[in-house]
Amino acid sequence: MNIPNKLTVLRVFLVPIFVAFMLIPFSGDWSKWAALLVFVVASLTDLADGKIARKYGLVTNFGKFMDPLADKLLVCSALICFVATNQIPAVIVIVIVSRELIISGVRLIAADNGVVLAANIWGKFKTACQMVMTVVLIADLDGLEIVEQILIYASLILTVISLGCYLYQNRAVLKEGTN
Repeated sequence: MNIPNKLTVLRVFLVPIFVAFMLIPFSGDWSKWAALLVFVVASLTDLADGKIARKYGLVTNFGKFMDPLADKLLVCSALICFVATNQIPAVIVIVIVSRELIISGVRLIAADNGVVLAANIWGKFKTACQMVMTVVLIADLDGLEIVEQILIYASLILTVISLGCYLYQNRAVLKEGTN
């Protein structure tokens, strides 16, 4: 259990803490700021674990599997919380979560064939947009409603584009997986 893997495990453990601050009614406004802090810390562990693993040659099979899973848990948990707090329509979250599940399935097919699939640039844009959207929605500041809506729909559009590009770029893996 190296440092990058410990950071990944920490991110998984931070998810229920984040959800609790998002959904359990605490007194005052502090719980949203606590949720924001937990989300930012969890997001920073994602940046740190990958950089450390690559820089020091600490890439492991555990990390290859758990890091993307921890990311999906964090982002999907936030999205589901936003449905519960009426900040995002459920249909948008269903599309975004479906994309994540489809990509995970394609990666499993590829791994079964001994192929590791890298994220494409559209996936990176999608992730960045979702992270900014999540921070803005958690903060829920007055006067940013139009920014929130732009980020929600930009995330949706980038989700669809990144899925289409990913499936097209990796169509050979999908064809190979059906044989």
